[in-house]
Amino acid sequence: MDFNKSAALDQVLKKVERIPPLPAVAMKSLRLMNNPNFNMKELAEILATDQAIASTLLRWANSAYYGLKYPITTIHQAITYLGENTVRSLVLTASLNTYMNRPLPGYYLDRGELWKHSVGVAMVSRLIMKKHGEVNLVIEEAYTAGLLADIGKMAFEIVLRDVILNDEALQQMPFHKLESNYFGVNHAELGAEMARRWEFPEGLQLAITYHHAPSECKVNSLLPSTVHLADALVTMLGIGIGRDGLQYSIDPFVFPKLGIPEEKLDSLLEEILPLASQIPELMKA
Repeated sequence: MDFNKSAALDQVLKKVERIPPLPAVAMKSLRLMNNPNFNMKELAEILATDQAIASTLLRWANSAYYGLKYPITTIHQAITYLGENTVRSLVLTASLNTYMNRPLPGYYLDRGELWKHSVGVAMVSRLIMKKHGEVNLVIEEAYTAGLLADIGKMAFEIVLRDVILNDEALQQMPFHKLESNYFGVNHAELGAEMARRWEFPEGLQLAITYHHAPSECKVNSLLPSTVHLADALVTMLGIGIGRDGLQYSIDPFVFPKLGIPEEKLDSLLEEILPLASQIPELMKA
């Protein structure tokens, strides 16, 4: 069947009612940081007004993942020691914590499973981009893209609850293609639309759209390639996978794009195991 993707997307969006916005404090903070001359004190004051975001940000800042020598006790300290780009990543992580840490029955995911997967993809995306030799701003952009890659599942899973897929269908093609076959759009495209409505940059929207098929991205394919490989590696480790994790093949396009030989995949998996072991600690309330 030939679908009009724009019309199909509108139909899915109507069926899942409305896309919830990010918390107001997060949106205000992210907008403030878009100003190159923003005031650190003002940012700290804004973040401190949301207890959930502030506590999550401080917990992550004090985690072994960031490895700071001295404990961080205030938001202003976190901004000072971690730097603007890392704080931007943490603000987004903190704001999405409650939003994404819920069950998704449409994907057969228990509470917290999507969040574990998203955090894992974010951490591995950052590692891959760092190995690629990129500057800190791009490294943190990779983290954000990894964190948001599956955000579309939050809305899409509601309509999937009424779809019965047999084992044969699941074994024949990747799940995002099954979504397209049923609805004309998939969770990646829906996630990109959510990112657009949340006013995220176009580069992040592209990374979300093409994170399952980076070779189809005609411009700025480095970020989609990074997230795609990170997503595949986290899936191989069995972190936060549901019924859509049964078929996940790596697009060979990413290996030359990222400068990572395919035969080094096993050693890369071993390298990310320590990151994966940190996720349960970061997930604690």
